Amino acid sequence: MKKGSAFVATFLVLFLSELLVTEAVTCSVTELSPCAGAITSSQPPSSACCAKLREQKPCLCRYLQNPNLRPYVNSPNAQRVASTCKVTTPRC
Repeated sequence: MKKGSAFVATFLVLFLSELLVTEAVTCSVTELSPCAGAITSSQPPSSACCAKLREQKPCLCRYLQNPNLRPYVNSPNAQRVASTCKVTTPRC
């Protein structure tokens, strides 16, 4: 019985530690290139755009703090794309 309990305990520790590990995101505005067409025009965002936008969400504050990128991130089209992709714009 001890062996079985040790196995279960080890499994739980490994399983829970995997849940707590978060993937590091490389903050690079070029990662959002699939969204360029949707942000610069009125076309709807692609699924690739939405996936990248969700992936880059932890980086949005950094992009908003960059004076060169802020106008694009705050643009009405960018807000529409984020809304369509169900990505909330963070308060920074």
